[in-house]
Amino acid sequence: MSTPKTLFDKVWDAHVIRHVEDGPDVLFIDRHFIHEVTSPVAFLGLEGRGAGVLFSGRTFATADHNTPTLNQHLPVADPLSANQLAALERNAKKYNISHWGLGHQKNGIVHVVGPENGITLPGMTIVCGDSHTSTHGAFGAIAFGIGTSEVEMVLATQCIMQPKPKKMRISVNGTVGKGVLPKDVILYIISQISASGATGYFVEYAGDVFRNMTMEGRMTVCNMSIEMGARGGMVAPDQTTLNYLKGRELAPQGEAWDKLVPYFESLKTDEGAEFDVDLTFDAADIEPQITYGTNPGLGTGVTRQIPLAEAVKDGAASYKKSLQYMGFAENDSMLGKPVDFVFLGSCTNGRIEDFRAFASIVKGRKKADNVTAWLVPGSHIVEAQIKEEGILDILSEAGFQLRQPGCSACLAMNEDKIPAGKYAVSTSNRNFEGRQGPGARTLLASPLVAAAAAVTGKVTDPREFI
Repeated sequence: MSTPKTLFDKVWDAHVIRHVEDGPDVLFIDRHFIHEVTSPVAFLGLEGRGAGVLFSGRTFATADHNTPTLNQHLPVADPLSANQLAALERNAKKYNISHWGLGHQKNGIVHVVGPENGITLPGMTIVCGDSHTSTHGAFGAIAFGIGTSEVEMVLATQCIMQPKPKKMRISVNGTVGKGVLPKDVILYIISQISASGATGYFVEYAGDVFRNMTMEGRMTVCNMSIEMGARGGMVAPDQTTLNYLKGRELAPQGEAWDKLVPYFESLKTDEGAEFDVDLTFDAADIEPQITYGTNPGLGTGVTRQIPLAEAVKDGAASYKKSLQYMGFAENDSMLGKPVDFVFLGSCTNGRIEDFRAFASIVKGRKKADNVTAWLVPGSHIVEAQIKEEGILDILSEAGFQLRQPGCSACLAMNEDKIPAGKYAVSTSNRNFEGRQGPGARTLLASPLVAAAAAVTGKVTDPREFI
């Protein structure tokens, strides 16, 4: 009888071309996503060695990181950004790679457009020169970020050398309470195990909460696996996965799809398979979350106080430095903290469900005068849905403006930067010092918490409005 295998083992082992004793595995890569920031140097490396792209049909290019989110029809003002965008277009054309540049109807954030077009499928290995590639693990794929030299390696060989990570399972059982979104679930987990608690592991999410979660919710969770140090995260594919993917433009169609379904359904952890670490949480313990520090593990329930230094895993000195940067103090209440900016978007929360959630709170209300709000869809497809579903009307009536797709204020690599000293409630994934702009102060939260802040001008429990 064969040894029981985890979902991760099944996918990983199926892609190993060569195992190096006491070293890495040579792993075949099914899908390679590239964008304008981490690919230009990789292409220069190819040219320097006289190498080509082995399987151009397995690589997909989109512009997202440093693209403007207003007036995308005009030339890009920043010379560095303009050069990177031009290089992506030039390289894609030279090597016959599919390219969705600014203005293309399929353009958007790489980790939004991959799934929504059916490029991401269960059982695949997926890489991109971007840490949040783990998003695609929501489909039962092994997906992780790589460096620029590795981007070059994948372009040239369609393979990558990787040591096999250890395995962790995180189960959340029970039913989540009112106002608790997938973003709250993952922020809660990170607050419990710390921003380094899963370092060296690949995480499988299991239990009632993930089984009952939508695909967009699972993407949010897998996206932030990186924020607890994990190499990636994944959820076993099920009927929810198949329903989401079936009929998407670039997914297999008809008979080709039907032949794949039994394989997709086989992608689950066998009974008795072993994990290096197995953690379980109770959904009843999770309330809407907000971060108060400068890493994603420094978060708490929105109605709670900032913990004392001795209760935090980070060490007292770095914890106090973090609070000093934020202008907060131990034992402060998070409720009522002033908010200057609200950002809805990114590869974490730039999908249609996130805009529906945000609109559910702001409907019939008005944006607070002291708040600047940047609402940025993750793709043109999401932007079209926002308009078709009447969400744009709700947002406009409440005093909000919709911007054009892109990574926007997630990483301050474009014009959307939070000014120094200002507080931003952000639905993105990182709250490091200066992440959203030099001196910016970021409070990570769900679209519901962001919406409540946008209409009150301060940190507010969204359950008051539900």
